[in-house]
Amino acid sequence: MGFFDKFKQGLAKTKALLTTDVRDLFKAGEILGEEQLEQFHARLISTDMGVVAAQAITDELRKQHLGRTVDVDALWLTVKDTLKGLLTGEDDVVWDPEDPLSPLNLTAEGTTVILVAGVNGVGKTTSIAKLANFLQKQGKTVLLAAGDTFRAAAVEQLTMWSERLNCEIVTKPDGTDPAAVAHAGCSAAVEKGIDVVIIDTAGRLQTQKNLMNELSKVERVIQKVIPEGPHEVLLVLDATTGQNGISQAKNFSEAVKCTGIVLAKLDGTAKGGVVVAIRREMGLPVKYIGVGEQIDDLQLFAPDAFVDALIDA
Repeated sequence: MGFFDKFKQGLAKTKALLTTDVRDLFKAGEILGEEQLEQFHARLISTDMGVVAAQAITDELRKQHLGRTVDVDALWLTVKDTLKGLLTGEDDVVWDPEDPLSPLNLTAEGTTVILVAGVNGVGKTTSIAKLANFLQKQGKTVLLAAGDTFRAAAVEQLTMWSERLNCEIVTKPDGTDPAAVAHAGCSAAVEKGIDVVIIDTAGRLQTQKNLMNELSKVERVIQKVIPEGPHEVLLVLDATTGQNGISQAKNFSEAVKCTGIVLAKLDGTAKGGVVVAIRREMGLPVKYIGVGEQIDDLQLFAPDAFVDALIDA
């Protein structure tokens, strides 16, 4: 399945919520009125894209089409153009759809450190495995550091993935200080000349301040081995949580400066609009999206492709 087809498949539920029955609102030949716009605004809100984004789209439709004869294609074009604008920040780099690693700040020399954080059950460990797979396909050597030492199953799961991917892993006994695992992982990666070390962290709620402080400690320990690290701090969010993801992102960013989002489980929700809310309210780019359970089901996030897959009306 191709890049664009993966997008379409993963966004099917959100697309269905957004476009189902909308044709009954926007009927060719009728005059577009305020009532139709308000109903469409409600439909946008239901995808969890947030009030700001929904209002921006509705305002643009009002500006360009209110009181005019409905041209369905023109209406959808306005929606798509507005969405693409909302998803693109002034400082955004245009990522190459053919290069899955283009969103990542990989060092030209030495070891790149990627720290991965997220609350329990968001698909963090699986996302790490998918990212490692991506890196290996691009010819990078990868070492995993199993920093979720509070949950034995997490270490076992990551170890299983390392065996399947044939990449090295650093583990420590249950209850070990996660910062010690991060230090050992970075040290091993530097010693062995590994291109990228991906450090897992314990799943935690954003309200647990002691654990958030621990995450900050992990970052400081990394810098003792690799001063410029971590080069990426990726926050894994579960798309099915919708707007709650915004709260997670804000709190994690206070503990460790996140550089981007991995939005997991996008294929299992009709709340895919949360991508827009995260971009507008947090200013954090969504770098990857999870669109399935297979190892290859992590896709580079590209705003244009996202919108085109969401709305092909």
